[in-house]
Amino acid sequence: MAKRLYEVWKGKNKFIFRGRLIFGPDAKSLIITLLLIIVPVIIFCTNVARNLFDETSGNIAGYAILMVLLLLLLTSARDPGIVPRNLHPPTEEICYDSSASIDVGRQTPTPRLPPTKEVIVNGVPVRVKYCITCQLYRPPRCSHCSVCDNCVERFDHHCPWVGQCIGMRNYRSFFLFISSSTILCIFIFGISALNIKFLTNDYGTVWKAIKESPLSVVLMVYCFIFLWFVGGLTCFHLYLIGTNQTTYETFRYRGVERPQVYDRGCLNNFREVFCSKIKPSRNNFHAYVQENERGFTRGMNSEGYIGNLDGNRREKVEDDREIGGDLLKISQRREAEDA
Repeated sequence: MAKRLYEVWKGKNKFIFRGRLIFGPDAKSLIITLLLIIVPVIIFCTNVARNLFDETSGNIAGYAILMVLLLLLLTSARDPGIVPRNLHPPTEEICYDSSASIDVGRQTPTPRLPPTKEVIVNGVPVRVKYCITCQLYRPPRCSHCSVCDNCVERFDHHCPWVGQCIGMRNYRSFFLFISSSTILCIFIFGISALNIKFLTNDYGTVWKAIKESPLSVVLMVYCFIFLWFVGGLTCFHLYLIGTNQTTYETFRYRGVERPQVYDRGCLNNFREVFCSKIKPSRNNFHAYVQENERGFTRGMNSEGYIGNLDGNRREKVEDDREIGGDLLKISQRREAEDA
């Protein structure tokens, strides 16, 4: 019986609405993030804003808060740029090690895959690694997330606060989310302080104003603390965007001099993040996949790439035997061609 791709997905992701929304394995932390946003906003709207704003201004503030929540959903529920796994290693990259033998009494080269290879990016050679789990050479700037167990294009980091990897397809919404959260913190802090000022003018002393509206002070302290976090994160990612770097690259190669292969100038770097079209996902998680005669499933993704998955979740040793058999056949075929 045919299953949908998300039902046989080998990563650790969680899906809802039949694969239309994809989350990381730590998606439950998203509930904490929502509470950290919604609870202080409700306190602000019911105790502070209603005393200062008319109905129209209150509606505008409500729309702004909904925008923050929408950006959070776009960040956490979207495919960040997952590269589909291969069923077998790429045969065109196989090299041979003549120091080992397969048949007794006969010296035969042993097929193996080089751990790295070089590709040219903007005229500069870049070394890419082979991913044993996904059985492919990672594209440039791609890395394997140990939390989600997927290779992600332009991998930035895995964010536990949104329960998702941050990569090529959701980095823009992630930055807009943290920057809008920074603005929201500043807004609530400023309006709460303004409310205390007006109450001080009415009651004569700051202490009486605080007794009249203690929640305004609580909101000021809360926003001041979180402003250091989201504000600092926003500034850090502004630097990353301006230099066309990722969080992973910044910490992975810290202290190592290397050419800035992807830096196109500050203005063009910002254009690349905010003005370029988001590439379609390589995976159609909602699509059906079919099981072939070897117990593996095969399906077509949205870009026309063939993705293979182990439908029966067989043990790794069985997979290794099949891969070894395929490599042996390749070796024998090439040996016959050379003869």
